[in-house]
Amino acid sequence: MGVLTSQQITKYYERYRTISVTFTKEIITATGLVTQQVYLKCLGEAWPCVIYSTSFEEAKVIINTKSGLYGKLQQANNLVNLRYSFKISDKTDPMFFFVSCRVVGSAPYQGSQDISMMTLQFTQRPPDDLIEIMGRLLDANINSSKRRDERILITPESIRKLRLAAKETVLYLQGVPRRCILRDISFSGAKTIMVGVAKFIADKEVTLRLDFEDPRESHIIGGKVVRIEDVEGRKELVAVAIHFNENQVPMNYKMRINDYLSQIRTEPRTETAEETAQKPQGNQDTKEPEKHETNK
Repeated sequence: MGVLTSQQITKYYERYRTISVTFTKEIITATGLVTQQVYLKCLGEAWPCVIYSTSFEEAKVIINTKSGLYGKLQQANNLVNLRYSFKISDKTDPMFFFVSCRVVGSAPYQGSQDISMMTLQFTQRPPDDLIEIMGRLLDANINSSKRRDERILITPESIRKLRLAAKETVLYLQGVPRRCILRDISFSGAKTIMVGVAKFIADKEVTLRLDFEDPRESHIIGGKVVRIEDVEGRKELVAVAIHFNENQVPMNYKMRINDYLSQIRTEPRTETAEETAQKPQGNQDTKEPEKHETNK
């Protein structure tokens, strides 16, 4: 997990504070939530629970109604602390922190008499660690639509920043593995160079393997070939443009792409007084925004 500035964390908080994220299996993996180390603490006692969802203002947890927690809550005026725990890739031990909450609602979970869904309202802004972890995920998910076709050219520098294991990888064409080289990747697709004949590759369903380091993980993403291009001077090679199936793009992959795009996003350049003085009066210099090609 990279270190964010206080301004970036505040931006996450203000932008996404009301958005609730449900902890599906994919979200648990992407955030590193350590479910076994999550619990409620009330009057010095720990009570196991499952975090169903969270925002920066409240959380919903699933509890055992027969555990005796409700009696403790009455004594504590419905005040409780929720313990979060996350595994961070570059740390040996999981991080953990508590968020002060007030219980504002409870209802049977899926009609069960033994299990309840409890709504906890945060009594103050949560720790920056929670804002950073969930903010990165939310930012990646939103930008995967807004910046879906911005292509990242595969170079030694981008390989290092993406922590891509190598530009050489495997494309599965009708289930048969074919060696290829990555030319560019994006939220929505990729372009590869491989040996082949265009007519036997065009419009085919394919699967691309992408290997990353720190943490080490492999993503197998399904898609379709949407364009074939010749490689100048190499008749035996073709450039294959792939559009990913949106429902098969892993959240961890989206977060890696978003982290990279956030790194290279440049701030507006501030003019010096000398440069300003050299400009003609009344003539404003504007710069046309950069246009990005698409994988399609």
